Amino acid sequence: MLPMDDLPDAPSGTPFGMLSGVRILDLTTSVAGPYATQLLGDLGADVIKIERPGGGDDARAWGPPFLDGESLWFLSVNRNKRSVTLDYTRPEGLAILLDLTRQADVVIVNMVQRTQDKLGISFETLSAVKPDLIFAAITGFGLTGDRAALPCYDLIAEGYSGVMDLTGEPDGPAQKVGSPAADMLSGQDAALAICAALLERTRTGKGRKIDVALVESMTRFMTPRIVTYLGSGELPRRSGGRDSVIAIYQVFETADQPMTLGLGNDGIWRRFCNAVGRPDWAGEARFSDNAKRREARPEIVAGIQEILRARPRAEWLALFAEAKIPAGPINRLDEVATDPELLARGTIYALRDGERTVPQINLGIQVDGAPTAPRMPPPRLGQHTAAILDELGGCAEKDLAALSAAGII
Repeated sequence: MLPMDDLPDAPSGTPFGMLSGVRILDLTTSVAGPYATQLLGDLGADVIKIERPGGGDDARAWGPPFLDGESLWFLSVNRNKRSVTLDYTRPEGLAILLDLTRQADVVIVNMVQRTQDKLGISFETLSAVKPDLIFAAITGFGLTGDRAALPCYDLIAEGYSGVMDLTGEPDGPAQKVGSPAADMLSGQDAALAICAALLERTRTGKGRKIDVALVESMTRFMTPRIVTYLGSGELPRRSGGRDSVIAIYQVFETADQPMTLGLGNDGIWRRFCNAVGRPDWAGEARFSDNAKRREARPEIVAGIQEILRARPRAEWLALFAEAKIPAGPINRLDEVATDPELLARGTIYALRDGERTVPQINLGIQVDGAPTAPRMPPPRLGQHTAAILDELGGCAEKDLAALSAAGII
C-alpha cells in the first residue's frame, strides 16, 4: 500500500478558468518551465507540451522512484497539459511548430539564446509569424551577459544566489534548500510575467519577450538578506534554525519533539511571557524591544529552552494557539502528507485517471472560497499528438503516419 492510497480524491469543484482561451506552447523540460506552465494550466490555459520523440521531457527519466514506470518528478509539475511529440530540429517538424505558433498566445522555452537561434525558435523568428506573441525564456543566467551561454541547474543557481551560504548550522557546511527552490521560483516568476503580458496585450495588442533567470529569481528570494547587508555592512552568517534579526525565532526542544517559535513583535513577546508563566520577563526593561532582546538573546533562549523542556510539544502548541503565539511542529513529509487541514482544503490529493492514480499538490490558491479542480492528469508522452495536429487542419491519417514513420512525431 502506498501513502497516496489514503489521499482524498481531487477537488470536485469547477476548474479555474481565468486563462480560458489562452493557448501556450511549452517547449521546456525539467522543472522550472514545466512548473510555470502547470501554474498557467491550473489557471485555465490550454497548455500544449512539445516533447522530443522517444524520450520526451528530461524529467520523464528522473528516478527512481517511479510510479507505474513514470517519473514522480515529472508527474509533480505537468498536469493540465496535452503532450505532442515533435522533432522541430528537422524542417518538417519546424514547419508544424510554426503552424502551432500561429495559433498560440504564448511560447515558453528553457534554452539559451544561441540554442534558440540555432533551432529557429527565438522570439525574433517566432514573432515574425505571430506578431503579438508573448515569448518567455527561462535560463540559468538570462539571455544576455557574459554568463548567458553557461549551463545551469537549480543547485548552481542556489550557490550563486547566497542562499546556500546562509543555510545550515553555523559550524557546518553550506547546504542546499530541501526543494528545487530556484526552479520553482523562476517558474512562478515566468508565470507571473506571462499573466501580466497577457493583460497588457488586451490593451495594446503588443507581444513581449520575457527573460527569466534562475540565478536572478533566487537572488530576489534573498532580498531581505542582501538589502540588509547593503544598507548596514553587516554580513549575515549561517544560523541554523535561528534568525539573525528577530531575537527569538528558532527551533526549541520540548519534552518529546522539537518545535518552532517566532516572537516577532513586542505584543507577541508579552503574550508569550504570560503564557509560559514568566510575566516578569514582559515587564523587564532590558527585554522591552527586539534590539534589547537580541543583546540578551543567549540568556532569553536558555530560559525559554528550560521552560519548554518541561512539557510535550502538543501541550505547548495547544497553549500557544490559544494565546495567538506563532509556533508549530517540524513535520516530516509523511506528516505533511496527512495534515488534516491541507487535505481538507484540497491542497494534497490523488488524481484518478482510469486505472492510474497520481498524487498531486494543488495550486495553493482558493478563489471564491474553493480550490481549483484539475482538468487533466499529467500526459503520457505524445498522448495528444494526433488530436492536436488534427486541430491544425490539413493532417490526414496518411500524413500523420508518414510523419511518424519519419520520426518527426
